Amino acid sequence: LAPGHLYAGTEGVPAAVILSLCFLLGVPGNIAVIILKPNFQQLSSMTQSLMLNLAVSDLLCLVTLPLWIYSLLYNWIFGLLACKVLIYLIYCSVYGSMLTIALLSFQRYMLVVHQQFYNQKETRLLLVLLWLVVMIVSIPALVARRDIPDEQWLRCRNQFSSQPQKIAVQLTETLVGFASFFIVAFSYVQLYRKVNRAAFFNNPQTSRLVTSIIIVFFVLWIPYHAVNVLSVGATALHNERLEKLFGNKHYIVTALTFINSCLNPLLYAFTSHICKCLNHLNQIHESSFDVATPEGIS
Repeated sequence: LAPGHLYAGTEGVPAAVILSLCFLLGVPGNIAVIILKPNFQQLSSMTQSLMLNLAVSDLLCLVTLPLWIYSLLYNWIFGLLACKVLIYLIYCSVYGSMLTIALLSFQRYMLVVHQQFYNQKETRLLLVLLWLVVMIVSIPALVARRDIPDEQWLRCRNQFSSQPQKIAVQLTETLVGFASFFIVAFSYVQLYRKVNRAAFFNNPQTSRLVTSIIIVFFVLWIPYHAVNVLSVGATALHNERLEKLFGNKHYIVTALTFINSCLNPLLYAFTSHICKCLNHLNQIHESSFDVATPEGIS
């Protein structure tokens, strides 16, 4: 159990490498967003608040990584309380990040398509509600987490009291994830449908950014939720071999989700003028429509 004894699990080392890169790249990126506030002067107060909320959520998630990297390579030596507190913080930050991305996407849709603005009071209320939801849906992870023996090692892992509890926890994670992705996809599809399509895709930067937002969110989270669903199926079928197989794959798919926290500053903050571009394109489209109508000709 000494630090000098490396954990040689095939999933542990690659996951530790991915998490190390996420920490080294993601922490400076999110700190830069919080301090520099790039392009924030072009954004509404609600978008600014959501950008900061996203950066804080991602940073909260990433700063815990050194402990998890150490535990992947060596052993969990930090005790049960730290195990529970840290996993609760991670779940809160990850859920907070996902729901903030969903809210950002929906807010852009409302702003561009319906010209719906939110004042500071409404923004604060939405953020309070968001974090209340986050703290509630993260509770199952807090309850199920234990520091448990794994051969000669001690691991901070989920230990469910029953199969229904395991299924409920994993389905909650998956439902939150798919709900967030649905909101993101719906919002940007509706944006594309409402603005001038030719103008939209003739702007390479805007087109690339919208495509990247959806693809990155999908690619980095679908493996995690796919493994969750397969694990639920294995549990329902009482197949211990498959349960163990999918449980081991959680190392890699969980590590992949942290990449999203590194890319968020690039996708949402440093290129955040997408909302301004979309609004401008929508105005062009409406002006063109007015000119083409009899009222516009008269």
